Amino acid sequence: MVPGTQRGKRIDELADSGSTESDSDGSAGVSLAASAWRRLRRSPTFLVGAGIIVVFVLLALVSPLLAQHDPALRLLEDQVSRADNSIPAPQEGFPLGGDQYGRPLLSRLLLGSQQTLLVALTATVLGLGGGLALGILAGAFGGWVDTVVMRVVDVLLSVPSLLLAVSIGALFQQQSRFTVIIAVATVQVPIFGRLLRGTMLAQRASDHVLAARALGVKQRSVVFRHMLPNALGPVIVQATLMLAVAIIDAAALSFLGLGAADTSTPEWGQMLGSAQNFFDTHPHLAFWPAGCIIVVALGFTLVGESLRDALDPKKRR
Repeated sequence: MVPGTQRGKRIDELADSGSTESDSDGSAGVSLAASAWRRLRRSPTFLVGAGIIVVFVLLALVSPLLAQHDPALRLLEDQVSRADNSIPAPQEGFPLGGDQYGRPLLSRLLLGSQQTLLVALTATVLGLGGGLALGILAGAFGGWVDTVVMRVVDVLLSVPSLLLAVSIGALFQQQSRFTVIIAVATVQVPIFGRLLRGTMLAQRASDHVLAARALGVKQRSVVFRHMLPNALGPVIVQATLMLAVAIIDAAALSFLGLGAADTSTPEWGQMLGSAQNFFDTHPHLAFWPAGCIIVVALGFTLVGESLRDALDPKKRR
């Protein structure tokens, strides 16, 4: 037998045996996503956060079915007394009682979760879209485009996020949930833009991008097929964290009176704002919406931090 052929067969056998051993013990041959998921499944932090998010999303989706009463109807108005500052207490059919107008508190909390999820998710998606546009422009082209985009981002980041959101919300003549979404999304755009720009710049100097350009691949294909997919990991993690920030910012705007003026459709921040005058005598009116906001924001934060740790190469074991 030819020595070269024997050597080739031996190399093939070693390669096959090595791949089999690596796959059997799981020490090699695992993709980044599979490795991250393996670590996430063993993370109590991720499991707690994911459980909170799943419960929140399910409640938001089925809240119209779970709510026993119309949240806009003042079914317990006869039990509201302005003289002795009393409101309806928990009773049969109304587990949490009513608010200061006699409306069912539990039904308002359940349907408020739907509005809170809608505002936070829509604002984050819009902020992510705007940040992707700025990040791609700055990171892919560089030069004067990068300079102009980053100076705009620097101006936006120089203003505290909540103050910027309040300023944007106050610009609208009539307040609504749309104005809250626009204000929260605008605050998120420079955060996503700067993050994507940094990861795109790192990809510009990578070997596979340099090889694609050396082979004459068009700039559009280099950006959207080679650079952008490999730069989205940190942005996705940041989007999970920004969902928690969006919930808090939207609640803050509604608390300050910059949300929807119509209280017939409940929202947690709006409920918290309307309960501030009764905090001394009836603190539960503020406790329930504030508790919901804190728990849900904590869930998204725990998931985001777990994703960041799982995707960080420095923290792999």
